[in-house]
Amino acid sequence: MIAPFTLLGIESSCDDTAAAVVRMGEAPEVLANVVMGQEALHAAFGGVVPEIAARAHAEKLDFAVEAALAGAGVTLAEIDGIAVTAGPGLIGGVLSGVMLAKGLAAATGKPLIGVNHLAGHALTPQLTDGLAFPYLMLLVSGGHCQFLIVRSATEFTRLGGTIDDAPGEAFDKAARLLGLAQPGGPAVEKAAEAGDPARIDLPRPLLDRPDCDMSFSGLKTALLRARDRLVDAAGGLTEADVADLSASFQAAVTEILGVKARRAIALYLEEAPEAPAFAVAGGVAANRAIRAALEEEARAAGVAFAAPPLKLCTDNAAMIAYAGGLRLAAGLTDDLTLSARPRWPLDAGAAPMIGSGKKGAKA
Repeated sequence: MIAPFTLLGIESSCDDTAAAVVRMGEAPEVLANVVMGQEALHAAFGGVVPEIAARAHAEKLDFAVEAALAGAGVTLAEIDGIAVTAGPGLIGGVLSGVMLAKGLAAATGKPLIGVNHLAGHALTPQLTDGLAFPYLMLLVSGGHCQFLIVRSATEFTRLGGTIDDAPGEAFDKAARLLGLAQPGGPAVEKAAEAGDPARIDLPRPLLDRPDCDMSFSGLKTALLRARDRLVDAAGGLTEADVADLSASFQAAVTEILGVKARRAIALYLEEAPEAPAFAVAGGVAANRAIRAALEEEARAAGVAFAAPPLKLCTDNAAMIAYAGGLRLAAGLTDDLTLSARPRWPLDAGAAPMIGSGKKGAKA
């Protein structure tokens, strides 16, 4: 049992400036969770511009921390530790958060805990659903996609992941190709509601491989070619064309994730866990078709399914505070030499994944 203590968390790995306060204990509690988005700053560029994101973090982080402390009704003096994302991510943003956390730790004498951003996501289902170790985790977002067996707060085994684009990044690219708004995931999902997923034949890359690795870059290229064929044939795209292309693209991503999840669950069950569970987190998990497919794979395999609320699925500082609290409870802290890291694999023994998307390293 963890004796109650309180953590401040700071997250700035991509384009969300976030701070949170979490009270650790037998039943951890999120006291405040502040997220300041940057969508308006990047909208004109069709994606996240690292330099703009880093400057925005530097301008907003202290306000986010003040808002989190006020929302939690605690002072900085009442905080027992300061947890911060130290990687992986866009290095300018990560550095902004690390430097703020170092300054706060130096000024207050509070313990400093560097947290792997991916560990924050991977441990969120334990915060929200109390899952017992080991559980299977699919992290599926704009910058990352991998299957992990979460064995403890510090031990993770990667079963597979994307070798190029992450699904969220692929959705963003698909939306740009179809003239839809950003972020692309919600826009493509909405357009797909009126579409025919069987009209456009799109590939399912790597399904012929008996492993858990995935690829989404070629799927985006296939969508581009399908779009161009329709444009050449009719001189443009109709609303029905956009809907059908969106539905076909979403169906392909859904099938890839579903089939690979089935294989990952089978590998996980070979270890005969006492309380088998499959959890999913990341912004792409908000897609209803994808979530339904993953939940069905879990049901068919007889394992529990968990998906944290969307506000804790996407980038946030509550997950960083919680992961940092687990590290602090285990006596794992850092000093002022803590470095920001653009890459930081959770499973150090696994071979590096090939490729890195524009929204972050897929270590």
